[in-house]
Amino acid sequence: MQIRVGYRMTYEFEQPTPLIAVLNVHYSRSGDLAAPDTMTTTPSVEYDAYRDSFGNWCNRMVAPAGWFVMTADTIVRDTGLPDHAPVDAVQHPIERLPSEALLFLMPSRYCESDQLLGLAWELFGDVPEGWPRVQAISAWVHERIVFDHEAARPTKSACDVLEEQRGVCRDYAHLGVALCRAMNIPARYCTGYLGDIGVPVRDPMDFSGWFEVYLGDRWTTVDPRNFQPRIGRILIARGRDAADVAMTTTFGPNILRGFEVWAAEV
Repeated sequence: MQIRVGYRMTYEFEQPTPLIAVLNVHYSRSGDLAAPDTMTTTPSVEYDAYRDSFGNWCNRMVAPAGWFVMTADTIVRDTGLPDHAPVDAVQHPIERLPSEALLFLMPSRYCESDQLLGLAWELFGDVPEGWPRVQAISAWVHERIVFDHEAARPTKSACDVLEEQRGVCRDYAHLGVALCRAMNIPARYCTGYLGDIGVPVRDPMDFSGWFEVYLGDRWTTVDPRNFQPRIGRILIARGRDAADVAMTTTFGPNILRGFEVWAAEV
């Protein structure tokens, strides 16, 4: 299967403004690219690429005053298989986890797992460890939260989502991450493309948020927003939460004038 993915983002800046963009397909999928994944800008500006501490590709530049457009369009080869469900995956004791997984047990900016310890153990303490416990958490979040674009805001955390019970995919993921960490399951936030391949619903395209848990010596996808295995999930970045993988970070006032994302089988 081949999937065409890309974006077009239009900003208006009051003055020349430093900007960091995290929009490239993740390096773990670089071998699947059937066309270059190169960002272009209008007007054209020079930018430097680097890898952050999580291994994500980042581009830094100075956007000029006025309207500024960033776009990319590429083809990604995919297996066409749905997300893997490791039904027999075990939960590792903390002392046996690899060192690189320990960071993803800690509370973070948007995932206040320390504040959700009591609730998590009350709800899921009697659920068998491993994949059944992760699925129980994902199902609870899926049923508890109502999807609502108007409820989104950049400062919303897992505790806010729990209180308001409304949000978008990133909010479902943040709450799921926080609850998993509270149950001693390493969990990391992910962002990327997820088209409507193999499902009857056709929603307006956006970048998607989900998370991964470390069970059975591997990281596995969990998606409480959709709560079903999906086809064609293409990772862009991973981190502790959305603060680590913001699509763009701008260091000055601006207005987002246009936003378009596409991900479809070709």
